[in-house]
Amino acid sequence: MTTTRAVRLSSVSLAALLSAGAVQAQDLTFELDPLIVESRDGFFGAADRATSMYVSDLELERARTGDLKDAFAGIASVSVGGGIPLAQKIFVNGVDMLNLGVTIDGAPQNNRAFHHVSANAIDPGLLKEVRADATVSPADAGPYALAGSVVFETLDPSDILAEGDNFGGNVRLSYGDNGETFQRALTLTGRSGGFSWLGYAKRATGEDYETGDGDVIGGTAADLDSVLGKVAYESDAGHRIEFSGLQLRDESLRQFRANFGGPAGPRDRLRVYDTTRTTYSLSYENTEATGLVDPMVKFGYSESDVIVSEPYDSNGLSWTKSATVQNTFNLGGDDNVVAGFDYQKRFGEYESPLYSQYFTEESRNTGIFAQARISPTERLKLSFGARYDWQDFEGVTGRDVSHSGASGNISASYAVTDALTLRGGVSSVFGGIDIEDNYLYERFVTPFDYDEIEPSRARNATLGFDYDVGAVSLGGELFLTRIENARDSGENFDFESRGFNLGATYGWASGFARATLSKSDVEIDGDRSNSYQTQDFGAPLGTVIALEVEQDTGLAGLRVGGGIDAALDYEMPSEPSEPTNDLDGYGVVNVFAEYVPPQFDNLTLRAEVDNLFDTDYADRATYGGEFPGLTTLNEPGRTISLTAVARF
Repeated sequence: MTTTRAVRLSSVSLAALLSAGAVQAQDLTFELDPLIVESRDGFFGAADRATSMYVSDLELERARTGDLKDAFAGIASVSVGGGIPLAQKIFVNGVDMLNLGVTIDGAPQNNRAFHHVSANAIDPGLLKEVRADATVSPADAGPYALAGSVVFETLDPSDILAEGDNFGGNVRLSYGDNGETFQRALTLTGRSGGFSWLGYAKRATGEDYETGDGDVIGGTAADLDSVLGKVAYESDAGHRIEFSGLQLRDESLRQFRANFGGPAGPRDRLRVYDTTRTTYSLSYENTEATGLVDPMVKFGYSESDVIVSEPYDSNGLSWTKSATVQNTFNLGGDDNVVAGFDYQKRFGEYESPLYSQYFTEESRNTGIFAQARISPTERLKLSFGARYDWQDFEGVTGRDVSHSGASGNISASYAVTDALTLRGGVSSVFGGIDIEDNYLYERFVTPFDYDEIEPSRARNATLGFDYDVGAVSLGGELFLTRIENARDSGENFDFESRGFNLGATYGWASGFARATLSKSDVEIDGDRSNSYQTQDFGAPLGTVIALEVEQDTGLAGLRVGGGIDAALDYEMPSEPSEPTNDLDGYGVVNVFAEYVPPQFDNLTLRAEVDNLFDTDYADRATYGGEFPGLTTLNEPGRTISLTAVARF
């Protein structure tokens, strides 16, 4: 480790935890975590990144044979509910990702899917970067970034190949005893001259898993295929063209409603969900540009195809086509202005050939934007921007409506002392009308009037601090998101999520400890609400806590660690017409040991035990835990996993 810089507690990077011990750590067999993740973000350190959370290389490496819950482990403000990838939904500060700008390799996602499955299923095995910009998004994050954004970037050949190598890759094998889940993945990559390429393929299979109470939940067996292909050319002058394509396929028997739970039973309790998610991205940039001409062009296509043949021969297809043209005006130092225009066309389709049904919704959004990031003084950083969007919307009845609106944001951070920084930001974001879940289209064909739907607008605010001194880092923030005229099929309501995040870390020469706490409450039209009322906008999470500890053992190549995922009891609102139960708290312990043989440093062996004490629970972000008549999709009980990674 060559740096002693510490970063915010709201960041997910573990490298910051070693700030005090870094100078003494030169003799470690391996680094606990290189501080390189943030440096890949060209705007790291800008005021609008003050609440950004970066998943470190180390965390992504360990999540590659897991799922998105593993990728965000240890970050209380990012909750992932649902025990299987098909049903996993992600919430940032209590807000559903459907209300955030989500991209993979620059291609916008959030294609509205059947509400019993996830709209953003992603395989962590193909990712190199994950960043969540909570609450306030800059203007260049694109349209529909109502309450922040989440950025996923896939692996590049340079992430695999060592300096001077022109061919390489890795093989991953893992086995988990609960559900007998076997995963195998192969990555191959190469380069020649200015050309480079990468191919990735993964297959995961298994049986239904057991909960902490020993109940087998039918329809939870792993059955996932994931592929990624990428090719790029970069000239000596830095002109880079890149194309990437990825696909995830999950086709298996699931619970009748895939995000619900239940013990194993007769086959007729289950049905086949055939889901395919595809993303293509084409981009151009100049990696060597430093002056006023620094262009970037991006084209994207993403698609979600959900087929549930029983009992209505349902076929739901949704896609997004996108284009962005922008230029970064580099003004010297870290000061810059990004300006350009973007376009998104979103489409949703429901088809049932058996019943001769075919419905569609479509929106077209064109926007112009500019975002400035400047440092007027050594201690003060500002980020401010605006965009204007024009939206045309066509509903299932063929009715066309048009709306337009302006958005603005400003963020600031001020270093009061070398150790203490205060930060905050506000934004007002035009949301237009979002397309609905295509499995609901039939409900509002008639007597439905699209003129009654108002365009949504989000108002966000955050205020926080960071305190870094020696080996200790403290941080936290208050946050508020209010989405006015949020769409619920043919009606509007106001949604709100508010709360706070706190965190503390301590790093030493051979390890670290981190604790984060997030408290959020959600409301509909001013009243506290349950997960059905807030569906697709947020979830009643209450207080969520995460703890991580890691230690180098002193034995060459061996380190151990673990963590705790916990949630406190949460009192739910209840009405006679819709009774609910309060949510019980839980605490889950996970431990691991990882070994890199000194004589075979291209080999990594890992053993871990998730849910060590066999706790029976559903993650707080899992749908429906408060409803007495619903069987929640509980998480797996104690699971012992072995993983081997060989690099060549």
